[in-house]
Amino acid sequence: MTTRHSQTPIMHRVVEYNGIIFVGGTTCDDESLDMAGQTREILAKLDKYLAEAGSEKSKLLSATIFITDMTLKPQMDAVWKEWLAPESFPTRATVGVADLGGTTLIEIVVTAHS
Repeated sequence: MTTRHSQTPIMHRVVEYNGIIFVGGTTCDDESLDMAGQTREILAKLDKYLAEAGSEKSKLLSATIFITDMTLKPQMDAVWKEWLAPESFPTRATVGVADLGGTTLIEIVVTAHS
């Protein structure tokens, strides 16, 4: 059975199928923040989205992170390591991209289990 949460005009933020939870690309609301601030805001949103689906960050399986400036990756990594315990780190890829729209510096996609 497929369960969908948090519908937007173009997608659902969270889709669950067979105990696997897919969270679509998540960006910050306050684009004036630096990389650390944007990352913190996104991770808080991910906490909320995972909770809606009956999961939480220790159940992450994978993450794909898109950032517009790879020189800012250490700032993102520091916040990521504050948010997750090392034993809960999922598989992860960080991809440099040219543009995420506006002054968005980072977008995160995650998969978890329930």
